[in-house]
Amino acid sequence: MKVAVTGSHGLIGSALVASLEADGHEVVRVVRGPGDVLDVGGLGGVEAVVHLAGEGIAERRWTPAQKEKIRHSRIMGTDLLARRLAELTPRPAVLVSGSAVGYYGDRSDTELDESSAAGTGFLADLCREWEAATAPAADAGIRVARIRTGIVQSPNGGALKRQLPLFKFGLGGRLGPGRQYQSWIAIDDEVSAIRHVLNTDDLSGPVNLTAPNAVTNAEFTATLASVLRRPALLPVPRFGLALVLGRELVDEALLFSQRVMPRRLEQSGYQFHYPSLEGALRALLA
Repeated sequence: MKVAVTGSHGLIGSALVASLEADGHEVVRVVRGPGDVLDVGGLGGVEAVVHLAGEGIAERRWTPAQKEKIRHSRIMGTDLLARRLAELTPRPAVLVSGSAVGYYGDRSDTELDESSAAGTGFLADLCREWEAATAPAADAGIRVARIRTGIVQSPNGGALKRQLPLFKFGLGGRLGPGRQYQSWIAIDDEVSAIRHVLNTDDLSGPVNLTAPNAVTNAEFTATLASVLRRPALLPVPRFGLALVLGRELVDEALLFSQRVMPRRLEQSGYQFHYPSLEGALRALLA
């Protein structure tokens, strides 16, 4: 199969490309061209597309300029890609387009699935518009799956890579109250689930890519410390996080609670390699 991948050099994209190529698939890497815009000129003949490109959401403080940069890269980039795919002859059969569990906003301990309404806040609004930008591809008859990914666990990047040095020195701790739920997924399951969505013809619309066992931040902290055999006794207060990263980013990206269930993924027959956090962390950090 000839698969186009945007964001192919990121944490998820690089792992996905390696997996596809190892199984003999032809991968077309879609990169950014002049003006930091996706170069969508080489998509002829692709059979499937995975869209993962976009400005990092929690990489730096959410100034007005940074928020606009995030919105432009995620929403306008998706719209550009979807319109280009709609123009192709023949068109690819499927577009798997990235989104995030931030769609659901702050929902305490309520179990959320793909039928749950969108929340409020910058991330929720971003995800709603980001997903809506795939409409031109869907209107052209392309199967579009919008994958709402949780916190991807990998020692090679993302949140876990940033946390490991502190935890290894015994300086880790819960964030704020620690009661907020974190919906997570191991990198191996993220890649396998994307490939499952690509190959499952009746999966379209929103699909949650999260492990079936969300944990609170306090539970995550205790589990990671246990796997590393280190103490984790230094809670990080909200005001300290806000001083460094800004209140809005801290609240929405670190302290909002989202207990997301992968209902559609499991109903379609996907079986997780790492359904439990402890098992995932022990495998990833072995």
